[in-house]
Amino acid sequence: MFTTLFHIPPEAFGIPLFGFGLFFYVWLVASLGFLGWLASKQGFTADTFAYLPILLGIGAFIVYIVPAMSDADGLAIRGYGAVLVLAVVLAVYLSARRARQMGVDPELIYGASFWLFVCGIIGARLFYVIQYRDQFRGVDFRDTLFQLINVSQGGLVVYGSLIGGGAALAWFIWRHKLPPLATVDLFTPSVILGMGIGRLGCFLNGCCFGGPSDLPWAVCFPQGSPPYMRQLQEGELYLHGLKFQEPISAPPVIAAVEPDSLAARAGLHAGQQIDAINGKPVDNVRDAEIVLLDVDKPGETLDISIVGESKIHEWSIADRGWSMPVQPTQIYSAIDALLLAFFLTVYYPFRRRDGELLALALTCHGITRFLLEVIRTDESAIGGTGLTISQNISLGVLVGAAGLWFYISQQPKGSVLPERAWLFARYRAS
Repeated sequence: MFTTLFHIPPEAFGIPLFGFGLFFYVWLVASLGFLGWLASKQGFTADTFAYLPILLGIGAFIVYIVPAMSDADGLAIRGYGAVLVLAVVLAVYLSARRARQMGVDPELIYGASFWLFVCGIIGARLFYVIQYRDQFRGVDFRDTLFQLINVSQGGLVVYGSLIGGGAALAWFIWRHKLPPLATVDLFTPSVILGMGIGRLGCFLNGCCFGGPSDLPWAVCFPQGSPPYMRQLQEGELYLHGLKFQEPISAPPVIAAVEPDSLAARAGLHAGQQIDAINGKPVDNVRDAEIVLLDVDKPGETLDISIVGESKIHEWSIADRGWSMPVQPTQIYSAIDALLLAFFLTVYYPFRRRDGELLALALTCHGITRFLLEVIRTDESAIGGTGLTISQNISLGVLVGAAGLWFYISQQPKGSVLPERAWLFARYRAS
């Protein structure tokens, strides 16, 4: 797990970077340049002005959200976000390269990719927020809004991105009167490639994890990661040698002390109620766990005072906590998607009808995602089905894929590409 790659400092050479700082003026110049470039290519059309809401949203994000995301060290560049950007860049490059080979202007890809990315992120985040809505309750409206849009540390669902991105692509195809199945086939291998690379970001973040495992390649995630927090909540882990009585709103009474741990050597035992940790009063289990989780660097000191005792129990931690070994399902998902992307790329020149790549992708991904959910433990069953939400959607995807295969089989053999690439010229004229 490598959540933070580096920090961008809050200022450079005495010039503020965030808010109405240097980044804002770079955005302003870049946005005006982008709109000017669009206007020179296609005039001041409705398509040109359609980018305004997105550009204004980016500006608002720079001015209001980026400062809120920053800490004392500046703006943290997360591994998840960096991998996501890499996935998008490579996916767009692959689609543009394939379009050029088919005699299609790559500008078609660039125009569609912008909306695919934006709507895909929105769909993925909405899906996650709906699925884990209990986690998004901030202390006030601003805090809640920040939690909702803060995707730099993860919190995206693949099926949500497919729904959002698919809706954007459908609109783009309708708007420019493009051949639907041929257009979708241009994008399909790249979308799957992006999914595979994105799963590496999930691994860096620790989300989308699997169940406990004793396999040689099982992975332990550090204190504070999603697997660690899940195992801690389920009472499977000691936090710096301590377990607490449930529920989390109860007084912080020690339920158990790990044998031979530093906590045990410091004199702590079951039944004691903690009064303060490192000088911070704690009234319940939640407060105690929050303070203990902040102590995660070797050599940091813990001092715990107990209700009714004058003695301070103190020790220095030797190592940060780690989860029990779990299945690296993120890596499995990445390998699955990358192999599928490779297969689709190789198969593309041999397709007999437009739409076959989409049907293949839906079929293969629906099956493998259903199976991978069996060893993932970050989602629970819903609706009394005994299946996770992703497994239920996978079944729906497979039904849709079967219908698509039937529809494709009724179409005449052949593709509009490359022989009829001129059909896409309507994009430039629209």
